[in-house]
Amino acid sequence: MMIFNVENYTAFKQQLLAWANQTGSCAFLDSHHYNDAYNKYNCIVGCGIVDSIQAQAGNALEQLKTWLNQNAGKWIFGHLGYGLKNETEQILTSNPDFNNFPDLFFFVPESIIKLNNQSVEITTQNNIDPKSVFNAILHTEIQTETLSKANLIPRVSKADYLEAIHVIKQHILRGDCYELNYCQEYYAENYHANPTDIFLTLQRRSPTPFGCFYKVEHNYLLCASPERYVQKTGNTIISQPIKGTEPRIHDSEELDTQRIASLKNSAKNQAENVMVVDLVRNDFSKICEEGSVHVPELFGIYSFPQVHQMISTVKGTIDPELTIADVAKATFPMGSMTGAPKKRVLEIIDALEPTARNIYSGTVGYISPDNDFDFNVVIRSIIYNTKTCYLSYFVGGGITWNSVAEEEYEECLHKAAAIVDILT
Repeated sequence: MMIFNVENYTAFKQQLLAWANQTGSCAFLDSHHYNDAYNKYNCIVGCGIVDSIQAQAGNALEQLKTWLNQNAGKWIFGHLGYGLKNETEQILTSNPDFNNFPDLFFFVPESIIKLNNQSVEITTQNNIDPKSVFNAILHTEIQTETLSKANLIPRVSKADYLEAIHVIKQHILRGDCYELNYCQEYYAENYHANPTDIFLTLQRRSPTPFGCFYKVEHNYLLCASPERYVQKTGNTIISQPIKGTEPRIHDSEELDTQRIASLKNSAKNQAENVMVVDLVRNDFSKICEEGSVHVPELFGIYSFPQVHQMISTVKGTIDPELTIADVAKATFPMGSMTGAPKKRVLEIIDALEPTARNIYSGTVGYISPDNDFDFNVVIRSIIYNTKTCYLSYFVGGGITWNSVAEEEYEECLHKAAAIVDILT
């Protein structure tokens, strides 16, 4: 491990991104200096592969647990895709999947880079000299191009979306569920762009605390997520589900402040949020010490470039030896992207959504050598395959009995505003 001075943080970070993209797989995780009480790193990157595991739902998490034990004490990066629901909740879906991320992929990187304001720490394996990595990053040319326009096509028409909300509310009325996260996909075919340009443009438009540029061969996730799925530090585990959204008003500070108050005092949004909090508490109770699960923050209001969000924090105490595979068995997919009761809403979602979510509604993150980890929720993201030239994004929201279909549709448009702005 070596530490080097960085003269120009912004320029170096762009060079680091371009350099990381030259490797077969990489995970570029960027918090954009958000003031997060739990965040450990501003920007951490893993790239190159020493060892890796890829698996589809079935016994993927058991495979992952074995592989993690074999690679204990190492830095690890990777993802869990939404399709693992078929394993964790024993659901079977045959929805067509137009994105190509595997259900599970983790890798031990050749290089681990931690970037701070004035320095960069580089750790390497396979006898790679950290100084050579630093020099290679410094000499990486940044070549940017104006993004071409994408012809975005909705998988679900507005009329079909409104009908789906009606169907969901009928399920709620019958007692099948009491909250369900319904998502829709927009896509473009034959789209050509440099993934780093897409990511940099998205990050400038919408910097968020769980942004990531994630590459597995030709598959790219370009993510501007504001949400944490799960973090483990020693024997403490937290989750920070988001439910409750108000669009920002940028040309009036007074009106924008009123939006914050409206969100904070919204009985509808509080009801959605507390339902998910209860679901997370129930999931945590499967793996946490009895009586340790609690909610240190309920209905916190946080502001992001496009929207204000209602975020709660659930915390518990667990065996520090538990891995992300153990935690995922009990908690994945996350409650904020599914609903309650979880298994039943997953079945309804599969019946209503025409395509598989793939990595959307999944999670990307890192595991440190001491088995601490931090994983986001994959939302506000562009999925792009440079081989098939297929680009897509998903957007959705929690539906309850009090939901108004037209308002839910408009909320989806607000959430996707940054993505639409940069692609059209």
